[in-house]
Amino acid sequence: MTQMESSKPVELSHRVAGVADTPAIKQLMLASIAENMKNFLSASEIEAAKETMGVDKTLVADGTYFLIETMHEGETVLVGCGGWGKRRTLYGGDHTVGRDDSLSDPATDAARIRAMYTHPDWTRRGIGSLLLDLGEEAARKAGFKTIELGSTVPGEPLYLARGYVEVERKVQKGANGSDNTVIKMVKTL
Repeated sequence: MTQMESSKPVELSHRVAGVADTPAIKQLMLASIAENMKNFLSASEIEAAKETMGVDKTLVADGTYFLIETMHEGETVLVGCGGWGKRRTLYGGDHTVGRDDSLSDPATDAARIRAMYTHPDWTRRGIGSLLLDLGEEAARKAGFKTIELGSTVPGEPLYLARGYVEVERKVQKGANGSDNTVIKMVKTL
């Protein structure tokens, strides 16, 4: 994609992800992790971060995971994915240790923004903001009053700009010995 193409406004559409979308979601996540984190993390830190990132099939099964698409050269292209969770798990994929997939109570618990990724060729186009709008609105309609997330270091600037406040910062050691920082952030709906 040329610089001129990347500055053109893009028309985005969204839909709820289905099980059949899982391979495309995985492919987008891998591209996003590999490229979008490079300016923030070392190669070994990116590898450590992968331990807490990836597809969470409960989000797809719950109907709370969105795909952002656009038309490019006559084809529908997946350019972003992300969603919200009504379960207690704050972050991570199916493989992440320590998951709690029990349902949250909207009267006492926060909803979660989960698994947000943008294809590297489509950054800075409003995809992350659109995903946040979709997730926050759906959580609000489900009766949640607050929403929280587990941010990576690269995701933190977007969430701060969108009104999320850091409440905790945990640095875990990955299997390779590198740091994996997860920033818990919260926002009132």
